[in-house]
Amino acid sequence: MKMKKNVIVMIAGLFAIGLLAFVPKNNTQDPWPVPDAAKNKTNPLKGNAESVADGKTLYNQHCKSCHGTKGKGDGPKASQLDTDCGDFTKASFQSQTDGALFYKTFEGRKDMPAYKKKIPDANDIWAIVNYMRTLK
Repeated sequence: MKMKKNVIVMIAGLFAIGLLAFVPKNNTQDPWPVPDAAKNKTNPLKGNAESVADGKTLYNQHCKSCHGTKGKGDGPKASQLDTDCGDFTKASFQSQTDGALFYKTFEGRKDMPAYKKKIPDANDIWAIVNYMRTLK
C-alpha cells in the first residue's frame, strides 16, 4: 500500500511540473532602476536620418530577434525568454531619457544581454537609442 501511495505522489508531482510548462510568463517588467548619472546623460548624436539609419542597422543585427521588427517585444526569440521584452512603442518606454535607454542597452540585466562588449563604440548604442525613438 505504501508503494502505491508513493507512485501516486510521484505521478501527481510530475503532472504538476508538466503544468508549469503551460503557465504564461510574467508579462510585466520589474522596475529597472537607472542611476541618476546615467539617466541624465545626453545623447551626443542628433536624431538625424544618418544616425537613425545606423541605429536601425545595428538594431536589426542585435535587437530585432527579441524585441521584434517594430519594437513590440515580439521577436522570434522572445517566447524563449523568462522576462518580457517590453514594448518600445508604449509611452512608458518612450518617456524614458536617452541616458536611461543607453544605460539599459549598455549594462543589460537578466535575459537582456549587456552590449558594452558586443557594441563597444558608445556612439553606436546612441544611434540605436535614436532608432528606438522612431518606434512609436
